[in-house]
Amino acid sequence: MSKKKTEQPLVGEALLEKVKELGNLSREDKAIACGYYTHTKNGVKRVNMMKFLNALIEAEGIQLDRKQGRNGRGGRSASYRITVQSNGNLLIGAAYTKQMNLKPGDEFEITLGRKHIRLNKIDQSGDVDEEDEEALED
Repeated sequence: MSKKKTEQPLVGEALLEKVKELGNLSREDKAIACGYYTHTKNGVKRVNMMKFLNALIEAEGIQLDRKQGRNGRGGRSASYRITVQSNGNLLIGAAYTKQMNLKPGDEFEITLGRKHIRLNKIDQSGDVDEEDEEALED
């Protein structure tokens, strides 16, 4: 017969404080002390290390997945949506230019479609970067 834990594992600030209190214990012992374990059918304690580590990452506010809605410590995340400003300009924020490793002075060719605008980066020789253009067409 399987024994199940009734206590909830620690999360958030409570988890971080408990881990600090436990000092030099092993990761496994810290996980058990914070409630990240179950008992097998044979009564053996099984540590849920992955859940423990994920809870620590979340408690620290570190965002690993883009799909999470929180902004953590990394600042605002790119929404991939922009709005035409009152003066008619479109502003592409720093989140996008950093992600593409763009530098001040990089030039682009603008191609207008019926319902889209395509920006093609121009390389140093003045040619449109063929590699990026092919990636957009795939």
